[in-house]
This record gives sequence, C-alpha cells and structure tokens, in this order.
Amino acid sequence: MALTATATFRTTQELKNRVEHLAKETRRSAGFYYNLLLEDYLDDLEDIYLGQKISEEIEAGKMKTYPAEDVFAEAGL
Repeated sequence: MALTATATFRTTQELKNRVEHLAKETRRSAGFYYNLLLEDYLDDLEDIYLGQKISEEIEAGKMKTYPAEDVFAEAGL
C-alpha cells in the first residue's frame, strides 16, 4: 500500500467546483485529480522556479559557472 499524506491548501471556488464536477462525472475522487495535477505539473514548476533562482544566483555572482569545453575536457569527453 502506498504511503499517503494529507495536504491542505486554498484554491478558488471555481477550481474546486471543476475538480469536484470532474470527479463526480468520472466516478473518481477529487483527491485522485488533485494528485494527478500535482504529479503532472510539479516537475515543470520546479524546473521553472528553481531554474530562475539559479539564474539569479549566477547573475549575482553567488554561483560559479564553467564553460562546457572545460567540463567535457575534465570528464575526458
């Protein structure tokens, strides 16, 4: 059995109604669709927002970058 956890969050009434309508019409739980939404989009959101944070740190000089040629040479590629 998969381990689960409870998450509580606020959303608009319209979005809640849409998820509940979908759940009712497809005979699935609303939780099924909330999990599906998170699974489908969380990777993208992490890429976008964490990538933005890294870019800001590079621009601020807080993180060092290396030319691809140096990385490939170091790896023997």
